This record gives sequence, structure tokens and C-alpha cells, in this order.
Amino acid sequence: MMTSLADAPPPLAPPAAEKPPRSPKARKRGRLVPYWLLLPGLLWLVVFFALPMIYQASTSVQTGSLEEGFKVTWHFQTYWNALSDYWPQFLRSVLYAGAATLLCLLLGYPLAYLIAFRAGRWRNVVLILVIAPFFTSFLIRTLAWKTILADGGPVVGTLNSLHVLDVTNWLGMTAGDRVLATPLAVVCGLTYNFLPFMILPLYTSLERIDGRLHEAAGDLYAKPFTTFRKVTFPLSMPGVVSGTLLTFIPASGDYVNADLLGSTDTRMVGNVIQTQFLRILDYPTAAALSFILMAAILIMVTLYIRKSGTEDLV
Repeated sequence: MMTSLADAPPPLAPPAAEKPPRSPKARKRGRLVPYWLLLPGLLWLVVFFALPMIYQASTSVQTGSLEEGFKVTWHFQTYWNALSDYWPQFLRSVLYAGAATLLCLLLGYPLAYLIAFRAGRWRNVVLILVIAPFFTSFLIRTLAWKTILADGGPVVGTLNSLHVLDVTNWLGMTAGDRVLATPLAVVCGLTYNFLPFMILPLYTSLERIDGRLHEAAGDLYAKPFTTFRKVTFPLSMPGVVSGTLLTFIPASGDYVNADLLGSTDTRMVGNVIQTQFLRILDYPTAAALSFILMAAILIMVTLYIRKSGTEDLV
């Protein structure tokens, strides 16, 4: 009898109660939940981005003065006047931002590679050192470079003894024995201030690379440089694209570095916009310059992303 009880199959569990079908109103509320969650972000973009953009667009086609008041007269000639009068500043902004972006890439890629593959237990420490400049004000970091590049300082003296200033003078980046108030000082300030924006996306992209791919390349007798050229760099392209965009876009519109480290000959378009808004009080010209800069950056970014062949941005 005990054997028969042991061999008996276990009792069947009671069937689970079926959930009642959701009503049409409940299903409709469920579909609206994602839109309700997006509503605060959309309101933020409308209030603090779309409305100011619309206001600036209307300002760019106004005429008048601060005393008489500005009126919308659809004066699109302001755009042509702004571009024809300040095209050197536009070109200078692109050149300075491009040079700073290239320097950030050359300096940031080896450091990001070191953090991702060689830092080991020191990885978090090095990452903290990378973002440490953000713990201080942007203005203070820029002012510090006035002391670093001061005339007669150790940096300028070392560059002069190594005849580096002779090369930069020939390139038009410095003037004589001075580094301050020259294009080189502005590019150095831009590079320093925006270097973390290059390193962090590169590190994130490099960290995602599977280490077994490097081992497979080594098993196929690929040399280290070949492995980097064929495996590492192509897989890190999303980080390269993201880092260059995060560096070039704010650098091209920056005015603090050119104002504190440069001179009247190194003024960028951001300095012109600031002057038009705050000193000359020519609001239509300032708004037109802002839209021209935004359109130029948008076109360059679109072409760059298509040329890079990747849309998987970090």
C-alpha cells in the first residue's frame, strides 16, 4: 500500500484564474502613459528652446533701435550684412575650433585607450582626474592659463629655448616671444577646456570592444599596429564622432577663451555676438549672426556624420 502511494502521481495544481480582459478605456490609458512621461521634457524644450529660438528668429528680421524700439519688418538684408561684415570671425572660429578638436583627439585617444585597456585598478582614479577640471569654474580654468602662458614664465621660456616659437611664428600662431594674445593661446585654452568632452566618449566606446577580438587578431599573426588599424579604431569610431562633435560645436561658439587669452586680432564669432548683444545693443545683427553660426554648424555636422559612415553615437 505504501509503495502504491509513493508511485502515485502528484495531485494536479488548480488551474490559474484567467485575468479578465482589459476594458478599452484601460488600454487607451496604458497607451498614453509613455506620452505623459515625455510631457515634462517636451514642455522644457518648448519653453527653454523652441520659444527663445522663435523670438530670436523674429529679432533677426527687425529694424529700429533701442530708443525707438524694434519692429518686425522682414529685413533679411541683416543676414547678408552680418555675413559680409564678420566673415573673418566666422572663418577664424572654424579654424580655431578645428585645431582644438584635432589636438583633443590626438591627446585624448591615447589616454582613453590607456584607461580602457591598461589602467586596471587605477581606472576610476584616472577617470576622476579627467573630470577634475569640471570641479572648478570655466572662467577660473581659463584665467589660470594666463598665468601658465605669461611672458617670461617657464612655459614660454622652455618653448623659446626649444625653438618651438620659431615654428609657431612662421605658422602665424604666435608673435615674437609672446604666447598670450595670440592664436596659439586661444587654441590651447580651447583644447584644455574641452578635452574631457573628447576623452569620455572615446573611453566609453573603447570599453565596449570585446577583448577577444584583439586575441583573435593576434592569433591571426596581426601586428599591434595592424590590430589597432583594423579592429580597435574602426570599432571606436562612434566615440571618435561623438567626441569631435562635443568638442567642435561648443568650441566654435566659445568667446571666453578668445576674450581672456586672445586679442582683437583673435576675436571669434562668439565675441562678436556678445558685443552686439551687450555693448552695441544691435539685437537684429546679433540674432542673425547666431542663426548663421547655427546653420553653418548644422551643415558641417550633417556632412561629417554622413562622411564618417556611422550613426551609432555614444
